[in-house]
Amino acid sequence: MPPSPIPATFATDFDIVFPGGGSAPGVNPYSARALRGTMTPIELARGGSGGQLLARTVNGTLVDVSAHQMRKYRLEVAGDDVSPPALDGLWVGMQVVVNSHVEFAYLTAGGAPARTPVSGSEHVDGAFTYYSPQFQMLVVDLQIERQEWAAVVSWSLVLEEI
Repeated sequence: MPPSPIPATFATDFDIVFPGGGSAPGVNPYSARALRGTMTPIELARGGSGGQLLARTVNGTLVDVSAHQMRKYRLEVAGDDVSPPALDGLWVGMQVVVNSHVEFAYLTAGGAPARTPVSGSEHVDGAFTYYSPQFQMLVVDLQIERQEWAAVVSWSLVLEEI
C-alpha cells in the first residue's frame, strides 16, 4: 500500500502524521525552526548485529553480500525552538507517514527517485533533481526537553523505515 499523502494543512519541510491522516502528531509553528536531520541506513544495512555486507572471494575481489531487502533508512530529527512539536499520543512502535526534510538527489537525465517524493518537493539544479522523500516509518525513540529559564524546547525523534 503506498504512503498516505500528508494533508496540505500540515505541509512543512518536515512533517509527520498517522497513516490515513489525523490531526496528531504534527509539526506546529515555532517547534521546528533550525531543524536538524540525519538520514542513515538502518543497522542491518550497515552490517550491524553480526551481519557482513562485504566479503572477499578466494581471488581477493571485494563483493557485496548484503541482503537487499534491508536497504532501509533511519531518520533522526532534532530541533530547538520555543514550542514543543505536537507529539502527544505518539509512542515507540507506532506507524507514521513522514515527509523528510533531508533531501535526496539523482542525475536528472535517465535518473529517477529511489523513494516516493513529497508532492511538490522536486526541484532541478543543473544536471541533478533534488527531492524530499516520503516514508512509512515506525517510531524508535522520542524525547522532549524544556529549559524553563532560557525558554527553549529541545526535542528529538528517531524513526526507521518499515
